[in-house]
Amino acid sequence: MELRAKVNEAVKQAMKDKAKDRLSTLRLINAAIKDRDIAARGDGNEQGVGEAEVLAILGKMVKQRKESAKTYEETGRLDLAERELGEIEVIEEFLPRALSETEVGEAVAAAIAETGAESLRDMGKVMGALKAKYTGQMDFGTTGALVKQKLAS
Repeated sequence: MELRAKVNEAVKQAMKDKAKDRLSTLRLINAAIKDRDIAARGDGNEQGVGEAEVLAILGKMVKQRKESAKTYEETGRLDLAERELGEIEVIEEFLPRALSETEVGEAVAAAIAETGAESLRDMGKVMGALKAKYTGQMDFGTTGALVKQKLAS
């Protein structure tokens, strides 16, 4: 089942269960996807965004909420931090399982071999290959540093 359908089913179930907080987060997910669909249609893509783009949207939402939760914790607003963390849990239900550090290392090594990367100039090729295969499964900020380290040595 595609992610959009899963989210819509979860919205219906949250309505039945009267899970107000969960429903709110699911509606935010739908709104973000629809917003990106509208932007894609403006660019001439009538189908809207694909599955990989939806995964990227969800990943971005998680990252934003983690940053917000950290800020709230630093300022002593634990109630708001807990709400952000609750939203993260709901969003992560729709993301594929995150890769472990070992799996990320193996994926980076495979992408370097696959693209034939030899120097830092090839970092874009490697990151592109990783994003094509592992969107939503790894943090590309930390992965970029690992790719850079492997290509520099």
